[in-house]
Parts: sequence; structure tokens; C-alpha cells
Amino acid sequence: MRPLTEEETRVMFEKIAKYIGENLQLLVDRPDGTYCFRLHNDRVYYVSEKILKLAANISGDKLVSLGTCFGKFTKTHKFRLHITALDYLAPYAKYKVWIKPGAEQSFLYGNHVLKSGLGRITENTCQYQGVVVYSMADVPLTRPPWRSCWPWESTGMVER
Repeated sequence: MRPLTEEETRVMFEKIAKYIGENLQLLVDRPDGTYCFRLHNDRVYYVSEKILKLAANISGDKLVSLGTCFGKFTKTHKFRLHITALDYLAPYAKYKVWIKPGAEQSFLYGNHVLKSGLGRITENTCQYQGVVVYSMADVPLTRPPWRSCWPWESTGMVER
């Protein structure tokens, strides 16, 4: 397990900034301790420094994971966020979309959402913006890159 290089850090922070913007600093400097990002087998883990010090005694080949997996780097050095990062990204998300209960199950099975299935959406959400999708009970569901949800037509489709 090693720290991220400058290039890896830049690529990862650019991807995370699409969803949480300036709140990126709040992920690292938390009131309950200092957290950091570490790379292991092309996967980026979000771990507290306290746990990182305890895990220093474990050899790298025997270590499976440590902390929360935020995402992974592909072979082309692009960063892909994992669903496990959602618990940390959702509270700081700039743009949010709430889905009505009738469209929620269809969305979770991988289908598009009709605009009539959207409960509400945060103001100033631009087209092609990274959003966090919530159920109407404020439970984060996923963070897909929405392709289009404009213009507002009641029978239109929100592309996934």
C-alpha cells in the first residue's frame, strides 16, 4: 500500500470534484481525525491515519483491503468511482436528484428514468453534470453521470 503519486492524485481529485466540488477538503481534514488516500492493486482506499499505522505491520502481499475502496485506476490510467464511496460523497454532493418511489426500482435495475419519475432536483444543475441520486426518503442510491435531463418535458426521459 503506497501513497498516490501527484498525477494519480490529480486525476482522482478531478473525478471526485465533479460530484462534491469545493467540499473535497472536508474529506481529508475531518473533525474525527485525519484521513488519507492509499493505492493498493490499482484500487484507491480511503483510510484514517490511525488505522494506517496499525496496518503497517502487515505485508503488502497478504493485505486484501484497508479502509473504504473509493475507486480504481483503469489500465489507461482513468479513475472510476465505486459505489462504496457513495456514503462519503453523498453528504457533500453539490448536485442532487431525488427519484419518486414508483421509478426507484426501475432505476435500480439499470433502466432510464422518465422525467415524471423525478421528485426534485437541486437548482443550477447543469447538463452533463455529476449528480448523486437519492430516493425520496433521502437514501443515496447511486452517482451516475447523467447525460441529459434538459429541457424539462414531462414525458421526456433522463438518460443514464
